[in-house]
Amino acid sequence: MVERLKKRFDNDYATSCSVHLERHEYERSQRSLLSSDVQDGRHRVYLALGSNLGNRVEMIESAVRQMSDRGITVLRTSALYETKPMYLENQQSFINGACEIETSLSPLGLLDQLKLIEHDLGRVKTVENGPRTIDLDILLYDEERVENLRLSIPHKRMLEREFVLRPLCDLIPNSIPPTPDSIATYQDILEQLPESTDPLSAMTPLSDYLPPIRNQSPTRPTHLMAILNLTPDSFSDGGLHSTADPIPLLDTLRSYTNQRHPVTILDVGGQSTRPHAPQISPDEELSRILPTIEAIRSDPSFQTMAISIDTYRASVAAEAIKAGADIINDVSSGQLDPEMLPTIAKLGCTCILMHMRGTPETMNTLISYPDGVINGVGNELLERVRDAEKAGIRRWRIMLDPGIGFAKTQAQSLELLRRFSELRDFEGLRGFPWVVGASRKGFIGKITGVQDAKERKWGTATTVAAAIQGGADIVRVHDVSEMGQVVAMADAIWRV
Repeated sequence: MVERLKKRFDNDYATSCSVHLERHEYERSQRSLLSSDVQDGRHRVYLALGSNLGNRVEMIESAVRQMSDRGITVLRTSALYETKPMYLENQQSFINGACEIETSLSPLGLLDQLKLIEHDLGRVKTVENGPRTIDLDILLYDEERVENLRLSIPHKRMLEREFVLRPLCDLIPNSIPPTPDSIATYQDILEQLPESTDPLSAMTPLSDYLPPIRNQSPTRPTHLMAILNLTPDSFSDGGLHSTADPIPLLDTLRSYTNQRHPVTILDVGGQSTRPHAPQISPDEELSRILPTIEAIRSDPSFQTMAISIDTYRASVAAEAIKAGADIINDVSSGQLDPEMLPTIAKLGCTCILMHMRGTPETMNTLISYPDGVINGVGNELLERVRDAEKAGIRRWRIMLDPGIGFAKTQAQSLELLRRFSELRDFEGLRGFPWVVGASRKGFIGKITGVQDAKERKWGTATTVAAAIQGGADIVRVHDVSEMGQVVAMADAIWRV
């Protein structure tokens, strides 16, 4: 394997560079955060996270919170991956991830703290390689090598285990292991592992009511997200659902759960984001949405439906989550309210970060993409992800939206749909779930000649099919019965 990696490295690197670099020069050119930007007395460390007992995601999130409480700075996290157990196979599957931390603790001092966290979260070792509520292992500590009776760094056999290596590659794919004979990057090593019969897929929790999205599974079902505009000035609904009394809505919403391809996510909004829409106060926005959220959550008919709150205001998002919403859908990705990203991090919920420029009033003038719309949207969403991570939002809690029609011309929106699979595979954005919402948009009306937004079903259906072919995990729609049929058919064609 080592010889194969060396040959591949030599061939690939020779073709990409006009001048051959020695190993230490290559390392410097590919330097990760492993040792850069670290303050004196602090150390950059990478940890493996695992759990296969209880609420596995909550266990991992609790461990990460306890690290912060103990003065360990959590910088970034990987995605989470569900994996079958090794060695002792008669136990529940594991959820595995990795995180990047900064600490002033020594390797053994850090190990002691991690063991205390494991103890606090109820880990009791009964059998070697057996079930555990939480498992925290030190993979890398700066560029150091440690070997004693309690600790080995780099972690032994980490390069042979996909469930360790793949999360680590979410964080430092282009780094090289700190061992004398290492010449390949972590990503190179991952790609050389034997092909698994059960490929790992990143998973994103939606709510307590739904299974997580496994966005790299080719057989995953597409989620249908129904739009519920509780505004009197919606461009497409015309205030259809604008009412302070949610009870008349419940029969309509109940029908969403009974169709052949049911709605699994309801996106509730109380402030229009159409250009030049009047801006209402947070209190008025809350008065529109809270009665409906509370009514849905009190009705057992909606136990399998997650609620998303469509808002760019942190205070509104917080109250909506408190009332029973599960997901925050921010069209500005935290750019319109500086408190939004820290609020999402504090709430610990899943969020949707959409690509938009400026504000709803200015976005249609901000449509220049000198490097192309795919590169422009990809790079700007990458910045939004970095902002979210800096605020403390975990990678496994982030979903992305290309923002069809937001700061995009008709041609640019069409290109995003046509080349959506390329955006999904954009460097740094691989592994995130994607939401696509083109329902009833103006460019559909221009192409089809249908002026009334409510009559743009046929055009919308084509955009839904295109999004699913490109890899969308969630499609956001108005016409749930018709688009449910489109999703069912598209899934039968492409999700096999």
